[in-house]
Amino acid sequence: MKEGNKEGTKKSRANPMYYFDHEKFVVYQTSLEFISLSNCIIEQLPKGKTYLADQLQRAASSISLNIAEGAGEFSKNEKARFYRMAKRSSTECAAILDICAKLQLIDQSSQVKARELLIRIVSMLTKLIKHTSHP
Repeated sequence: MKEGNKEGTKKSRANPMYYFDHEKFVVYQTSLEFISLSNCIIEQLPKGKTYLADQLQRAASSISLNIAEGAGEFSKNEKARFYRMAKRSSTECAAILDICAKLQLIDQSSQVKARELLIRIVSMLTKLIKHTSHP
């Protein structure tokens, strides 16, 4: 079968014509930026604070994963539910960063940049939720 046939076409990031729905969302791309930044923050945490590192890693990943799951849903109610879960994971990340800052485990510039990304993510998710929830 030729590469160009409808049934046989492989979808890949190398070919910009083929994307999963979630990859087109700015909020998804921003969530990946946040994962990258949170990974840098996690690497700086002391070994005795692995509980914070683990929690931040799970919550940060959950943002992107829930956006992807929501985008893949057909039901508007289910889409909105996954976007709400992503929003909750975003605010959880913000709280974890607050704890890290209070315990003086992260530098202020990392915290500010991370919070800026999270505020953007929450704002975009709020709009997605409202758009998805209303006919």
